[in-house]
Amino acid sequence: MNETAQRGGSQWLEAVMREHEASLVRYATRISGGAETARDIAQDVFLRLCREDPAELNGRLRPWLYAVCRNRAIQLRRKNAWTVSVGESQNATEPTDGVDPAQAAQNAEAGSQVSRVLAELPANQQEVLRLRFEHGLSYKEIAAVLDLTVGNVGVLIHNAIKTIRKRIE
Repeated sequence: MNETAQRGGSQWLEAVMREHEASLVRYATRISGGAETARDIAQDVFLRLCREDPAELNGRLRPWLYAVCRNRAIQLRRKNAWTVSVGESQNATEPTDGVDPAQAAQNAEAGSQVSRVLAELPANQQEVLRLRFEHGLSYKEIAAVLDLTVGNVGVLIHNAIKTIRKRIE
């Protein structure tokens, strides 16, 4: 590879890292249970990406990143026999400036209730919801990450939302 191509590849990799690193770390944290481990996992993902041909990933970069991240996180979790708390709330409990404290408390309670219900869902439903709503992946991308059909992803999301609505009402 010539120097110009190497520079172009380097710029591409830097752009991918800027765009996806934070969300991959959040995703890996959910699976691995630790922020430091999640950062290591994301770094492993990008190291693996260095060995890939960008043209081969055209149109499927995000699913590839998330699939590699998920597989690496699960591999490390199994290797170290870590326990993961999937029900930890990511909601802030302190009101921000300019927000009515009563409304902030009500919002925090609603968020806690959703988190509790979410934690009671089967792991596969939790994961598809997180990939869809926290990470913004499409059904097709989620299917690629989890090695499912698009229809199966839709059913999992539908059933999860239906269960959440029923339990909150």
